[in-house]
Amino acid sequence: MAEFGLFEAIYSARAMRLFKPDPIPDEAITRILDAAIRAPSAGNAQHWAFVVIRDPEQRRKIGAIYNKASKVVGWFYTQRPAEMSEEQWQRFIKSGSYLWEHMDEAPVLLLACLQPRARSTEGMPLDLLTKFNDALPRLQRMAGASIYPAVQNIILTCRALGLGTVLTTNHVVYEDEIKAVVGLPSEVQTYALMPIGYPRGKFGPVKRRPLAEVAFLDRWDNSWRG
Repeated sequence: MAEFGLFEAIYSARAMRLFKPDPIPDEAITRILDAAIRAPSAGNAQHWAFVVIRDPEQRRKIGAIYNKASKVVGWFYTQRPAEMSEEQWQRFIKSGSYLWEHMDEAPVLLLACLQPRARSTEGMPLDLLTKFNDALPRLQRMAGASIYPAVQNIILTCRALGLGTVLTTNHVVYEDEIKAVVGLPSEVQTYALMPIGYPRGKFGPVKRRPLAEVAFLDRWDNSWRG
């Protein structure tokens, strides 16, 4: 577990979907999980939970559910984004659809979850309560702020250890079935299903759209030129 440069990890941590069957040492998994819990969380609640799935039969069950869920959302992957060439698109589709069929072949599957936080609006002034209820649909999307930084730490630590992974979310279509397989309490929510293993492909560099297309200074119509 040699030290690995932060920016080297950021610039080369590609989404990996094809894995070797080689087992991953406990020490590596512990390092990954320990890096995950170093991430920030809302109110420092640290109400995350991580389920490491190694048992082949458990992985088979999870893989079957993931495959079923991917067929539901697969239609959206038939529409090529404008920023991708046909060749890039076909390569992406081939890689993604492979994982739909072979999720269980990764030696480790990792579920990133959030446990419920007790919040009460009892005693809140009426004007604040009204505004809170109006904003609730927008506030609900904030929950990911307490788990996705941990997920990014997982991605970067995997890269530093020579392991590949990818953040997937298709499984939430059948989340109750996933919960049943691993015995998650009904109130716990899953936010990512991550296959982890030694990759068959190569790491980065990754290609991204120019900053001027996605970053702005002060106003939406003023592209970042730095």
